[in-house]
Amino acid sequence: MTEPHRIPVVIGAAGLRSGSAGAPAEPREPLELVHDAAAAALADAGIDAPTAGIDAVHAVRTASWTYDDLPGLLAGRLGVTPALTETTPLGGHWPAALLDRVARDVATGARTTALIVGGESQASVTALLKSGRNPATLGWIAAPGGPPAFDPDDLGSPAMQRAAMIAPTRVYPLFENRFSHEIGQSRAESMRWSATMYAAFSQLAAADPAGWTRTPRSVDDILTVGPGNRMVTDPYPLTVNAMPFVDQAAAVVVTSLATARSLGVAENRIVYVWGGAGATEPVDVLARAELGRSPALADALRRMLDATGLAATDFDVVDAYSCFPIVPKLLVEHLGLPRETVPSVTGGHSFFGGPLNSYTLHSIVSATRRLRAGAHRALVHGNGGFLTYQHVVALGAEPHVDGYVGDPVPVPMEATGPELALDHSGEVEVVTATAEYGRDGEPSVGFLVATAPDGRRVAGHTDRSGARILAAGADLIGKSLHVTDTGGSLHIETV
Repeated sequence: MTEPHRIPVVIGAAGLRSGSAGAPAEPREPLELVHDAAAAALADAGIDAPTAGIDAVHAVRTASWTYDDLPGLLAGRLGVTPALTETTPLGGHWPAALLDRVARDVATGARTTALIVGGESQASVTALLKSGRNPATLGWIAAPGGPPAFDPDDLGSPAMQRAAMIAPTRVYPLFENRFSHEIGQSRAESMRWSATMYAAFSQLAAADPAGWTRTPRSVDDILTVGPGNRMVTDPYPLTVNAMPFVDQAAAVVVTSLATARSLGVAENRIVYVWGGAGATEPVDVLARAELGRSPALADALRRMLDATGLAATDFDVVDAYSCFPIVPKLLVEHLGLPRETVPSVTGGHSFFGGPLNSYTLHSIVSATRRLRAGAHRALVHGNGGFLTYQHVVALGAEPHVDGYVGDPVPVPMEATGPELALDHSGEVEVVTATAEYGRDGEPSVGFLVATAPDGRRVAGHTDRSGARILAAGADLIGKSLHVTDTGGSLHIETV
């Protein structure tokens, strides 16, 4: 058995919200929410910050408000002087990746006790700006810091920008429709699987004290498109899109087993970090060969399962990143689990809430609670970008026989997609397609990825007439269209 001072464990975990769907609270700065979550996590561990020996504070980057050094500000409020304060880049995979890295640091002796935090106040920011008030006038820290800056790189690669595939709501449905085609599901079958899964998610979210939406939704609620549940981008109505307009925060305390025991943490409150793995796809979605699968996720899962010696069925807790249905579906599929599986203990972005980069930190909190309550092993998954960054981590109610067995350094996947054909005119075969809907309930913009006769890839966006054709989504894949590409703007006709 590994020495106790080399075994990383979670000893404190807490998540919270301020307000809820339909019941807004007074505006609160993200730093305040993060401080409250950190204090609650320390209390959950039964320790006092100044005497806990915290030597690292890691923050998942806050996107709703900018801080030059949020973990440093937090450390000052907690009265600790860590040797390391660090803020991640953007990406929903970071909570899982951070937990894995911190666990490695504890296992190698580089760190003793670390605090991982994350939080957002997008509901507050949106409400304040809508009412014409500047959050800085309420005392929110603005020097350094302030409203988030726009980074054009977040829109995607030049090829994606040319095709107008510049937002998650436009890109993830392309993955969904290709995946549905590859597994033999129609558009209607795909939507029912999503609705069934997300109805179960809504039950979990309603039962979680930190969950944003307090009312469960039925399968029919999610499937029925109408004024309260408009179609956003086919086949995703509003109820299966992430809900970023939330005020939520979470925090986790990680240390060694030896330190946990010295601090007097009860054995039944200790959760063991076995380790994880990560992988990264090319940032340019159009440079990827696979648009209906995630080689990065498959690779990360394989390496984690190999290292831990576990099979997918050995986990009694599985929590997938759930910004759109395709992500939990891919986790289920790559693990080889039944499609009836509900891969969440948190409740997904649509109902629990989508606090941007820090959602998976809430997943770690939920998994910790389940393991303390009698579960044996948990798998937590984080996803960032456009299915770009994948990280999975395994937790246990008991230690792994070899202690920490993770590999937190992500493995890059190669760009193996076909060459892009610019300004192509002629017949193509549909690889994947979708349509974005306007507020009038009609398709307004279409998005197409297709293959030209010479094997090159064609990608672009259409006007309303083309959008009506591409709204068939998964049911259109494999069929032929005639396209005329002018700088990424496609005129399309059926063949």
